[in-house]
Amino acid sequence: MTINCKGQLIDISQPKVMGILNITPNSFFDGGKYATEEEIITKVEKMLDEGATFIDIGAYSSKPSAEFVTEEEELNRIVPVVQLLVKHFPNILISIDTFRSKVASACIENGAAIINDISAGNLDDKMLEVVAHYQVPYIMMHMRGTPQTMQSMTTYQDIVKEMLFYFSEKIAQARSLGINDLIVDPGFGFAKTIEQNYEVMQKLSLFHNFTLPVLVGISRKSMIHKALSISADEALNGTTFLNTIALTKGAQILRVHDVKEAVACIKLFEKLNA
Repeated sequence: MTINCKGQLIDISQPKVMGILNITPNSFFDGGKYATEEEIITKVEKMLDEGATFIDIGAYSSKPSAEFVTEEEELNRIVPVVQLLVKHFPNILISIDTFRSKVASACIENGAAIINDISAGNLDDKMLEVVAHYQVPYIMMHMRGTPQTMQSMTTYQDIVKEMLFYFSEKIAQARSLGINDLIVDPGFGFAKTIEQNYEVMQKLSLFHNFTLPVLVGISRKSMIHKALSISADEALNGTTFLNTIALTKGAQILRVHDVKEAVACIKLFEKLNA
């Protein structure tokens, strides 16, 4: 199974790691840590050295009840960082965490390789057209509402069944526009209670019915730290455990804050299955 990133075929039949670079002042775990060019370059260099295949950049915190950020502010934050990283690391594969087509377009024009959309096109009806135009891989996540409203939208009759229906519609829509490379993200923590997150994890292998890569992003989330009554700072061990479970259920991309540990996880998982 491969995805085409800027003409480079990335084989994800061997699981890959996507390192998170938050350039928001208010992210739930590392908000405000990477404010200067030097801090950004140091952080990204570390993640690449530790084995990250992709770097996912976000300039709009999508944590529950995150404050609204204007499109202009998001562009002002993210485009210079994309330019900086492409200049510094010419072969870098940058994923852009945005639900806005204008932001997606500007970042791809400046060298980004993937679009990671928490809304799967629901928050901007031009997003799928932009992705189709540039023919970049598209990560479509399951969410309801917006980051501001999603935690009040957790009522489902059968959460996994409804998610599978949601993705089948979204995939059909993307395919009709000619988007080739699609990745499914169940959206842990988005419009889901802690119990629902664990039900989705338990049934994760069902998302392979689409024969598309599955991305799992559970790094240091509240489904871990609230379940264990600890802080996000203390949630690395729980993250590693659940990343291992996700691998056993066929996850192909782990989106994480801690690259080294996720890469070790994959290496040992592959050793076990050699």
